[in-house]
Amino acid sequence: MEVLKKLSNKHTLSLASNAVMPVMGMVTVSMLARTLSGADFGYWTFFIIAYTLASFFRSGFLQTSLVKFYSGASRERALNVAGSTWFLGFVLTSVLVLLCLCAFLFFHSNPSTAIIIKWFSIIFFCQFPSSIALWILQAEERFDRMFILNLIGQGCFFIAIVLLIILHQANFQAVIYAYCASAAITSLFTIVTGWANITSITHKSWLCIKELTHFGKYSVGTSISSYLLSGSDTFIIKFMFADPAVVGIYYLAQRLREVIEIPLRSFVATALPTMSAAIYRDDKRHMTYIMKKYAGVLTILLIPVSIVAFIGADLVIEIIGGQHFVATSAANVFRIFMCFAILLPVDRFFGISLDILNKPHINMIKVILMLIVNVVGDFVGIYITHNIYGVALSSIFTFLVGVIYGYWMLKKHLNFTMMDILKLGVLETKLILIDLPNRFKRKSLRSEVGSPKSEVESFK
Repeated sequence: MEVLKKLSNKHTLSLASNAVMPVMGMVTVSMLARTLSGADFGYWTFFIIAYTLASFFRSGFLQTSLVKFYSGASRERALNVAGSTWFLGFVLTSVLVLLCLCAFLFFHSNPSTAIIIKWFSIIFFCQFPSSIALWILQAEERFDRMFILNLIGQGCFFIAIVLLIILHQANFQAVIYAYCASAAITSLFTIVTGWANITSITHKSWLCIKELTHFGKYSVGTSISSYLLSGSDTFIIKFMFADPAVVGIYYLAQRLREVIEIPLRSFVATALPTMSAAIYRDDKRHMTYIMKKYAGVLTILLIPVSIVAFIGADLVIEIIGGQHFVATSAANVFRIFMCFAILLPVDRFFGISLDILNKPHINMIKVILMLIVNVVGDFVGIYITHNIYGVALSSIFTFLVGVIYGYWMLKKHLNFTMMDILKLGVLETKLILIDLPNRFKRKSLRSEVGSPKSEVESFK
């Protein structure tokens, strides 16, 4: 219990919240791959890919908008933003559900396709309240509740899959039912607890809906482009190489690289409300400081991680992929990814800074520019190297272009340099490492004395 108290801060809770879904999701997928038939697992994979794309569209349109306008706002303004998001999200969800029903009329003759279309719309509607709740909790910096909510959603689905396996009832249709049930339970929980703030819909306004729509039309473009950016390599490799095993080799290395994005997403989740609140107060100086500190610290921390991962790439690939991938190019592709991993924090924080400064169109242009560079670079890299190393190497130029363009655009609005980010990152990392033992001691003393938490020691 004492250890939990020491670790209970917004950063560890955000990290845990962002780690729950990919980690438990990976375990669940592993169980399904070993249990379902090849055809059923293929149907499930197609469903998840399509559902993820639709979720990206909805969250891209609404999530950043809600967090930006909700964070730091007055109670009345926050209710207005939440209610308008509820209304706008309900309209978007209803339109997609209507499209699915129309598609069902044309494809109902194929049983598996009919199941996908039918339950796609039902699950998308069932998951809507829990999605709104997660966005509101992020804006309120209630990462403890976000962790609980993600744990409930993934936990229910995990338990349901285990029960299906034990009862020998695991098939595509049963898995779909389990996924729908877990989404419904999670959303019902958010409504009962009030975390979804569904009553705020009475505070909606057409002016706020227009404001959210104007911002969202650009942020959704950024979200979809980011999704295509991460998936374009796979599609190009599948198109250019005859051996389907090459796709799996690259996919494994790519998934391992995304493990680094777990702490990155958690830091973005904690920084976004703070930066939005600073802009709401018209305090660009503090917003710039937060951006520099988070981007700098993550960059500095990723340097030793990247070096260790580069050296131990073969061992990592063997542990995760097994002996089958040891003699492949997966380890070297992973090494190439680690060479540009230190660019990820700066690129990500440049992107959210543009959104917070109400420049979502510039951020969308940045991601689209990266997507173009990545696609062109993939074909050029394959032409030169005749293997997937060319695809991996092109990613270095992709993120380099994103950082350069983002820096160029932000310099027009904020006063900072790249060297400022690195210097502050080194300074803050030193302070964190030096203060870490003292922080645990202070928390131990506080628990004994019962004194309130100090504001000084948090990594803001």
